[in-house]
Amino acid sequence: MSAPLLDYHNVSVYRGDTLALDGVSLQVAVGEHVAILGPNGCGKSTLIKTFTRECYPASGHGASHLRILGREAWDVRELRGMLGVVTNDLVDECTRGMSSDFAELPRRVTARDTVISGFFSSIGVWAHHEVTPRMIAKAEDLLGRLDVAHLADRRLTEMSSGEVRRVVIARALVHDPSSLVLDEPTNSLDLRATYELRDAVRTIAQSGMSVVLVTHHLSDIIPEIERVILIRKGRVIQDGPKEAVLTSPVLTDLFGIPVDVGRRGDYYHAW
Repeated sequence: MSAPLLDYHNVSVYRGDTLALDGVSLQVAVGEHVAILGPNGCGKSTLIKTFTRECYPASGHGASHLRILGREAWDVRELRGMLGVVTNDLVDECTRGMSSDFAELPRRVTARDTVISGFFSSIGVWAHHEVTPRMIAKAEDLLGRLDVAHLADRRLTEMSSGEVRRVVIARALVHDPSSLVLDEPTNSLDLRATYELRDAVRTIAQSGMSVVLVTHHLSDIIPEIERVILIRKGRVIQDGPKEAVLTSPVLTDLFGIPVDVGRRGDYYHAW
């Protein structure tokens, strides 16, 4: 059997003096689609930073381990080729990096070059980068798969928020990672952009790639996701099939306010 994509046992993480994750234990299998749901400040962003090795477990909290694809030690550059991670910080950084303020980038400020920059783990394509025909072809293919091929020659600063997110997702897929990790993917998107982004993520999930969705919006949870993990105050408080987890009593307890959960087709909503 292959090693789990993510294998956390009793993982605690401090951000400064604050205990951001408190004894988190969870496993996600390769190919599995999972949503991690919780209120703002519950530790979701810190959890993502443990995926990317920006945060590490604290010592002195008992026996623990944090393994990605069976390994505890990774070269971060190698790991970036295995996990496609899209955060709001990355979206903002790409947009700023592709702005006209970068005099060193007079030409390479397009969607195509944003995707190509994923090969170099950089923000932008720089003069010392050797861009190959294979990279260009891969970028064109991914832009097409995300339905933004028509934007290949357009600056990110000339796109809508939804278009930028799809371009940055394409950037995350250049190495054909084993999973795609999305942090609050529909943040600041209007209804049309939200619909288009969810449709793109569904296509990726249906291709067999793992999708780990981190959110506080029930409506972000696409039909392909069957398992939901709830986090509150840095702890996993529930983990199971979404039909059992996404209920009014459970989410009322999670968010600390009365929550009425409804379902329309394969999507859940909360009021």
